[in-house]
Amino acid sequence: MDTTSIVLLEVVTFILGCFLGSFLGVVIWRVPNHMSIVNPKRSFCPNCNAQIAWYDNIPLVSYAVLGGTCRHCKEHISVRYPVIEALTGLAMAGVVGGAVGGLYTWWMLPDLLYLAAISIIVAYIDIDHHLILNVIVYPSVIVSAVLLALASGMTDAWPAYGRAYIGALILFAFYFVLSIIRPGGMGDGDIKFAFLLGMTLGWLGWKQFIIGAFLAFVVGGLAALVQITRKKVTAKGGIPFGPSMVVGSWIGVFAGQVIADLYLHVVGLM
Repeated sequence: MDTTSIVLLEVVTFILGCFLGSFLGVVIWRVPNHMSIVNPKRSFCPNCNAQIAWYDNIPLVSYAVLGGTCRHCKEHISVRYPVIEALTGLAMAGVVGGAVGGLYTWWMLPDLLYLAAISIIVAYIDIDHHLILNVIVYPSVIVSAVLLALASGMTDAWPAYGRAYIGALILFAFYFVLSIIRPGGMGDGDIKFAFLLGMTLGWLGWKQFIIGAFLAFVVGGLAALVQITRKKVTAKGGIPFGPSMVVGSWIGVFAGQVIADLYLHVVGLM
């Protein structure tokens, strides 16, 4: 692809990702509160319950035009909504950029784009409620299994499909053992989410899998250190691990092979 085509593709992907992010914001708010994501169809102000018109629901733009307030009651609307929109747009553009850069086959895009959306949902809900919900994870495992089968079939990479399940089981078992060794350290949601992440990391390769799995704990440790330093939590816990799993896994997706090769080169094994 020429440079102009790549830039256009990335811009379009970012814009579409922002619109998807608007929907993800609805999911993040409604699902943990046991609300339907389709009824009411339109978003509404959490303060006055007024429905938000379509022209006030344009990602990023409407928030800026309205100054971050509701048109009806003038109450402040959380900045998290445009942040989720922008983050989703950047995530989708990044995933497409990975395919453009040759990090993985284009046939992995459906699975990775889907996983990116689920990662954002899981991370935010876990931050808000300290929960990783079955209603999110269970269907995602099925969807990912189908999308990885599609990638495997279209690229004749069935060994990678088998490796995906091996990786998923290894990560699932590892988190399960950790939950037994240190009760309360890992929740049931973390264990199930590990299976989902292990599928995609395993499909991509063992280097991506190992780095993605390992860095989750590095990121989690750093996050805990920062929070303890700020006296937001104690050393006994209170920090959701889902976001760290997400960050670690996506570093594994994008840079796992590079990091692993660099490490092997430094220790003289490559």
